[in-house]
Amino acid sequence: MVDRHPGGGGGGSVKDAIYLRGITRILQVLAEGSSLDVLFVGKLALDHIALIQDLLDREVLQPPWIRPRWLDVPGAQERLDRLRAGAAGTRSQGGHEVWYVGVGDVELGERDGQLVARAHAAEFEKGDTLKSFMERIKERDAERIVMDDLDALFLRNESIDDLQERPWASPLGAVFGQMLKAQGVTVANDPMSLVRATSKLYLEEFPERIRPRSLVTRDPEAISRFVGKVGRSVVKPLYGAKGRNVFMIEDEGEANLAQMTEAVLEDGYAIVQEFVDGGEDGDARIFLLEGQILERHGKPAAFRRVPTGNDPRANISKGGRSVPLEIGDVERGIVEAMSKKLVADGMYFVGIDVIGDKVVEINAESPGGMQSIERLYEIDVCPTVIEALERRTGSKS
Repeated sequence: MVDRHPGGGGGGSVKDAIYLRGITRILQVLAEGSSLDVLFVGKLALDHIALIQDLLDREVLQPPWIRPRWLDVPGAQERLDRLRAGAAGTRSQGGHEVWYVGVGDVELGERDGQLVARAHAAEFEKGDTLKSFMERIKERDAERIVMDDLDALFLRNESIDDLQERPWASPLGAVFGQMLKAQGVTVANDPMSLVRATSKLYLEEFPERIRPRSLVTRDPEAISRFVGKVGRSVVKPLYGAKGRNVFMIEDEGEANLAQMTEAVLEDGYAIVQEFVDGGEDGDARIFLLEGQILERHGKPAAFRRVPTGNDPRANISKGGRSVPLEIGDVERGIVEAMSKKLVADGMYFVGIDVIGDKVVEINAESPGGMQSIERLYEIDVCPTVIEALERRTGSKS
């Protein structure tokens, strides 16, 4: 052991510094959602966790036979969970101030033209769950902030839910975002591109080879002709989400075709897509960050959604379940074909739904499934998203 102050001034030693660095790295592993069990397989470096976990998943390695006794002490797991939650909160926020602003909480200053907002501070505390974290945000008193002073604004909205009760909400969110972008605020996703991406029509802007044949119309007869031409199809609202009014049509002789078409057209335009082989087994949700597959320590933010029972819809909101997905050449080829345009359009963070070698939907407004990623792979990909956002804004954590 070498004293850092050989003259007798006290202080830590080199050994202390090494131990402290090790503890810091363990805290980082916990913050990223990794399990400590991997470390009990044998002597390894923290950089090898993703590799060892992959070998465990493929049963090349066996799980550890012996675990430290302190892990079985009553309350040990709860303390680890609290430590993980606290570390994750600190890591994901990166020391930044984070605010929650509803689209109805914004004001335009009458004199200076600045956008101000009644904002709620989002502060993560040790022991927080997602539910308690969100409840505390809502309970906090609102504070007035100048939105022009923000480094970044992350736009997330459920425009489909707002169509009936708040038809003004989604368009104004895009307008406010565009105004802040003009003032130098980094806005994700790009507000004007987001307006296009809100509808399923956005997918038609991408190469034909990665999307199914489709038709957008309000003419029931055109739908019948399309089905007669391509065969088995899926019809759904052009503006829709969560599997609402999504129907499978076998052929133009479908007995309930008129009723299905009528239900879809109640929501406006319909999009009819050629059925992609394998669709009955569900689809894959893949998250893209800056035009590339979002990953954390070699683990992709992607999973397969499998339908339950006889319902062909794999949406989690419709009872579908999520299972791990192995990214292959087909998926990487699709992402490569989409990447350049997504980046050019300012689509910073999106989720794509893939069946076989086709993209059937692009989710840019409020892509869901992050909790499935954490549950399936025991990782927290949020730090990767925040780090990329920091690079875009030039801010320091």
